[in-house]
Amino acid sequence: MRKQNWLITGVSSGLGRAFAEAALAAGHTVVGTVRSEGDLRAFEELEPGHAHGRILDVTDDDAVSHVVADAERGVGPLDVVVANAGYGLEGTFEETPLSEVRRQFDVNVFGAVATLQAALPHMRRRRRGHLMAVTSMGGLMAVPGMSAYCGSKFALEGILEALGKEVAQFGIQVTAIEPGSFRTDWAGRSMTRATRTVNDYDELFTPIREARRKASGNQLGDPAKAGEAVVHITSVDQPPAHLVLGSDALRLVTAARTAVDEDIRAWETLSRTTDFAEGAQL
Repeated sequence: MRKQNWLITGVSSGLGRAFAEAALAAGHTVVGTVRSEGDLRAFEELEPGHAHGRILDVTDDDAVSHVVADAERGVGPLDVVVANAGYGLEGTFEETPLSEVRRQFDVNVFGAVATLQAALPHMRRRRRGHLMAVTSMGGLMAVPGMSAYCGSKFALEGILEALGKEVAQFGIQVTAIEPGSFRTDWAGRSMTRATRTVNDYDELFTPIREARRKASGNQLGDPAKAGEAVVHITSVDQPPAHLVLGSDALRLVTAARTAVDEDIRAWETLSRTTDFAEGAQL
């Protein structure tokens, strides 16, 4: 496999770190973004000369553009870009402050969009490249108590699907990475939790919150194997537009999509009644 230059946002821990380690192990060069000098040094020590750290807040559009341009100049043409930086926001819809919802979208959606938009012109000129973003199984199905998070990931899914259809003509691949539950700290210290204020949700939501806390650190998914899977799809001729990772994600996403299909079939007759009787006027 040809050696590649990667850019991955959010490599200090979790899946971003696993993706970076897998790419480095495969002999690739990785520019990884972090939030502190300590994390930058720790990342570069993984593979001196091949692991290049950059400090970045993905909500700073100008800084994102600068990091991408700097990587292109100083490291080399980017072959793979993975917009991974993001976080989870837990809370029922009614209890989650609007300011927190906006922050969730700023990071999970607009941070990813800024990263991909900054890299795209370079790839378009070269007529090659692979753009990826980490959505979630929560971008294809939803669970109670994660409305803002799932909403941000659903939004990113739509952006990626449209983007893929726009840039296929340039030889650029686009993949949405949809992980299930992996053994990272996503559900631990990395998660933001809205304050409980409405007792009516206790019966539904309290067990969900407690179960998620207990599961943290014991999840089914192996981050190293997720990293290997992501590296693998960069070496195939036809990489997937959607890469679901984990058997739990497969089960839950399949069930959610089946439920949508059943709704469409059940209400197909009513759906058809909204057309003009004479059809479209061309």
